[in-house]
Amino acid sequence: QVQLVESGGGLVQAGGSLRLSCAASGRTFSIYSVGWFRQAPGKEREFVGAINWSGSNTYYAESVKGRFTNSKDSPSNTVYLQMSSLKPEDTAVYYCAANSDGLNSKRYEYEYWGQGTQVTVSS
Repeated sequence: QVQLVESGGGLVQAGGSLRLSCAASGRTFSIYSVGWFRQAPGKEREFVGAINWSGSNTYYAESVKGRFTNSKDSPSNTVYLQMSSLKPEDTAVYYCAANSDGLNSKRYEYEYWGQGTQVTVSS
């Protein structure tokens, strides 16, 4: 099993920045990639970005490309999502998830999920 714990959400004004953390524990050797998803009220959970476990490759949704950046700290098994130039439409609960087989963008391709952290961007 892999356990994931997100942190770093909060309230920020439009144009501001936040950094989310996703700390992984357990069978981390089985992780291929960590993805970020978000879910706004009344909407489907959508893919934001992903990073492979070595930290050498990343993949982003078009809506966040150029504004959000994934990175990984290997000693602490923590993945970060740096979010800049935030917009009100970025408001959502953000989840990190882990899978064992690819740099994927579909919810069903991820086996392990964190509890989520709320990000609210005010206009």
